[in-house]
Amino acid sequence: MHRGVATFTLDTGTCPKWLFERMVKLGREMVRVLVEEYGPDEFIRRISDPVWFQSLGTVLAFDWNASGLTTILTAALKEAIRHEERNLGIFICGGKGKTSRKTPEEIERWGQWLGLPDGQTHNLAYNSRMAAKVDSSLVQDGFQLYHHAFFFSHPPTGGGAWAVVQQGMNQSMGSARRYHWYSESADDMVCEPHAAISSQSVGDRVLNLVSRTSGDTRERSTELVGAGYQPLMKEITILRKHASHLSKMLAIKEQGGACPERSRGEQLTLLKLEDTEFSYHPVVAEDFSRSAYLEKILARVTEEKPQSYEKLVATQGVGPKTVRALALVAEIVYGAKPSYEDPARYSFAHGGKDATPYPVDRKTYDQTISMLQHAVARTHISPIEKEKIIRRIAPKSSQDNMTDFYTAL
Repeated sequence: MHRGVATFTLDTGTCPKWLFERMVKLGREMVRVLVEEYGPDEFIRRISDPVWFQSLGTVLAFDWNASGLTTILTAALKEAIRHEERNLGIFICGGKGKTSRKTPEEIERWGQWLGLPDGQTHNLAYNSRMAAKVDSSLVQDGFQLYHHAFFFSHPPTGGGAWAVVQQGMNQSMGSARRYHWYSESADDMVCEPHAAISSQSVGDRVLNLVSRTSGDTRERSTELVGAGYQPLMKEITILRKHASHLSKMLAIKEQGGACPERSRGEQLTLLKLEDTEFSYHPVVAEDFSRSAYLEKILARVTEEKPQSYEKLVATQGVGPKTVRALALVAEIVYGAKPSYEDPARYSFAHGGKDATPYPVDRKTYDQTISMLQHAVARTHISPIEKEKIIRRIAPKSSQDNMTDFYTAL
């Protein structure tokens, strides 16, 4: 998975009307040229690249480091192609807040209007739902989703590619995190499906159930559900019984003290958790008091017995608490430890001139610059405005200065 970083500070204001109208006008020209030159499938692929997405927003004149770039750029592009979707072969569904929750309905309407087979429309809507489900439930990183946009292409001009761009906020940190999906990289929806995750910071308390190293946890969770309700609740009861002890044990260990003696049975149940390298463990923060809703969901999934972890997660009602409970049982009782490594990473767009974190990929960033410059040059806007935009893309001629510019992006 490609990983990148961009500092997205949370915005409190609104985009000025004059700026949004300008972004729509220029966005319409940019999309037209890009689709003519590279085709709708390539446009969709580029949207799934966080650096290219960020660069396009900057070209359209929005602040590059603001969280609003994601929501405003998506809204501007959606408005820019309105009534031209079929000619372009590109369709954009969803958006911010309540609009994001209507994404599957928009996809269904487009499917009916385009005459798509029911199966194809269902798959597109399913991919939209699963992307939102995964980033809200399987990547528990403290960012709450508030924006979800689904981009897809359609024959005869497009080949059926799709991408998801969604964003979450962490109010306590005052920052946002953006998740990118692309159809070609999401062949497995629950195992490292992202094209990229861009974030300002890396968390140290992230339950990452889409990591490849969480495979045992996913497998054990599916087996737990398949075993039936009573056996699963027996395991949940064990965690409820020992949750307070785990909290005390880890607190004593942090203070350098010796853990209290436990019976052999309890030691086997705890699976030597005192040897964990993590001073934090999610079980100490979990509320294992009886939850009627959680037990209702567990009763449903144990009755349906989904045959895969993806089907388990796709079950209506299954959310963060359900998958977390199953993951904790899998780890504490059976030793199937999931990943607690944040899937986002610090990085630069195309490397740094000081080779940090890696040498500049001149070919990649030259292609990005060239593509955007070429698209701007072909737009039907005034020469003066073209010159201003091209200066935004390439403010200085120096190769090193261009590296600094794209590092910022």
